[in-house]
Amino acid sequence: MFSPEGPTLRELAVQALSSVERGYDLLAPKFDHTPFRTPDSVLDAVAEALERMGPFDAGLDLCCGTGAGIEVLTRVCRHRVTGVDFSAGMLAVARERTRSAEPPVTYVRADARALPFTPAFDLAVSFGAFGHFLPRELPGLFAQVHSVLRPGGAFVFPVVAPPRPGSWAYWMLLGFDAVMRVRNAVWRPPFVMYYRAFRLGEVCPELERAGFSVALEPLPDFGRRRDGSPRVRMVVARRA
Repeated sequence: MFSPEGPTLRELAVQALSSVERGYDLLAPKFDHTPFRTPDSVLDAVAEALERMGPFDAGLDLCCGTGAGIEVLTRVCRHRVTGVDFSAGMLAVARERTRSAEPPVTYVRADARALPFTPAFDLAVSFGAFGHFLPRELPGLFAQVHSVLRPGGAFVFPVVAPPRPGSWAYWMLLGFDAVMRVRNAVWRPPFVMYYRAFRLGEVCPELERAGFSVALEPLPDFGRRRDGSPRVRMVVARRA
């Protein structure tokens, strides 16, 4: 997709007609060559911000995929890093790319909505995964993250400002979500991926209801929009 190393149109079609888990198993070998991977510029900006907040002892990458966010955690965590994802294919790629990482990385195949951990982490991060959760699932998801953080631990993730209504990006994302809704209405199993379902104005109150105190930090590397608002923010939700 958009590069010789990326998936073909046929491969994307097969993935889109699969379940989320099976689709990512199929896409895993070529995922890092698609636009769906979080850009290095965002990962680096979050890592730099976390370095100012840390260091941390133990970190968790929620929905770690092929391990791009794991490299953020290995920069800021001193003792151990854990990645969790429910796609065996994505985890296989992640294990290979971080084989010699320090501190050591452990990968666990599990659903983020039912995390198999005790409160053992000082930091949890997530990159680009929230479109796979319906709005009604966010309270349970945030409660799970809260349950695996130690008191004072932080749940951190970047949020890109939504495109302006009427812009080409606005219509592109609107069209993508519309196609996915039609696909899920006529085809089973569903493939849950919606770009416009994760709204910051709704997410922050849900985090607070889950027991977090929430702060928004602009990532200055990405500048500001015409109205003065940051193009990219970092959500820092702390367990009290």
